[in-house]
Amino acid sequence: MQVLIPGQDKLLINHLVLDFNGTIALDGRILPNVREKLIELDKLLKIHVLTADSNGSAARECEGLPVELHVIGKDDQREEKSSFVRKIAPGVAVLGNGVNDELMFREADLSIAVIGKEGCATATLMASKIVVTDIIDGLDLLLMHHRLIPTLRK
Repeated sequence: MQVLIPGQDKLLINHLVLDFNGTIALDGRILPNVREKLIELDKLLKIHVLTADSNGSAARECEGLPVELHVIGKDDQREEKSSFVRKIAPGVAVLGNGVNDELMFREADLSIAVIGKEGCATATLMASKIVVTDIIDGLDLLLMHHRLIPTLRK
């Protein structure tokens, strides 16, 4: 995926990294319409889901979806997520909401904070390039990436 944003370098995105709980899922269950959006995005991007799997449901919920699920450890999640993004960079977009997402937001080429039912950590919000109040809006920004231009142009 390539986006030309006036006043900036060309934005090239090859990977999408998603937080699970609070971002694409609530209480361990994938939110409505997220599955359909991920299937559409699979045509454009390689999709990764990073989670500590607090509810123990991520594998079941992601079954059959075109995503690579990565369960991270319980300790130093911030650094583990950041390190993952560094390994697959450049060309990474991330969506998340928790304080453990802040450092990966700083590593990514495009970071979208999601303020959903769980809210959003202030540190992650401040590290984001875009903020949305619904995961579907965030995923649609990638599917209809011309929508990124008015928000990110300088």
